[in-house]
Amino acid sequence: MPVSSTADEQPADDVDGAALPVNELFYSLQGEGKLTGTPSVFVRTSGCNLRCWFCDSYHTSWEPTHATMSVDDIVEEVQSHDDADHVVLTGGEPLIHDDAVTLLEQLDDLGYHTTVETNGTIHRDAPIDLASISPKLASSTPTPEKDPKGDGEWADRHEERRIDLDALGALVDDYNAQLKFVVTGPDDLPEIESLLADVRSTAASRIPDSDVLLMPEGTTRDELDARRNEVAELAMEYGYRYTPRLHVDLWNDAPET
Repeated sequence: MPVSSTADEQPADDVDGAALPVNELFYSLQGEGKLTGTPSVFVRTSGCNLRCWFCDSYHTSWEPTHATMSVDDIVEEVQSHDDADHVVLTGGEPLIHDDAVTLLEQLDDLGYHTTVETNGTIHRDAPIDLASISPKLASSTPTPEKDPKGDGEWADRHEERRIDLDALGALVDDYNAQLKFVVTGPDDLPEIESLLADVRSTAASRIPDSDVLLMPEGTTRDELDARRNEVAELAMEYGYRYTPRLHVDLWNDAPET
């Protein structure tokens, strides 16, 4: 692996041309959503415009670490995984970076299927095969008692930024999309229902319930065990799709999975 979550930050000036801050680049199975179980190369960028208290990639948001990689080098590393024709661009929030578009264009030219995992606050004009949109609910806000750093400094900024209906509507209209909600418990469902109604009013495209996925919050097997059945039952009650976190079930909270 050329980079990982423990990579030292490299000055962007050392890289020629289009480049991205890469926290991890690895080959694994897609753990979430419609393509669960699909062998994929993951490109995890560093940096995010939100701060969910339960973020499962802490070193891309709360304490971002990365190595700066040129887009050409990223593509070369992706191509080294001969068995994968799916690439997942994730973060952090990958769409905060202008050169994410350059990477997606190059991957599209090479025939890769691309999934972009996004919080839905930013829209980009790029070749994206699946927009995996995870709007952040009020339960994600890092209030002082939940803030990993204990000061609640990000609470107001996160709350102000976490929903952008125009961006959500544009992503749904422009791409094959899934709306994937991290569920902490039954109290999240009224907000999910209300937000879905708002997005459906904003977007021109139809959003079927089969494109709405409920995923239990948790970054370890024990945390998922505490919520898995409850969230599955909520999916059945409301007619939405349940999605596991396969990578957590298989490898717990190991990095690069």
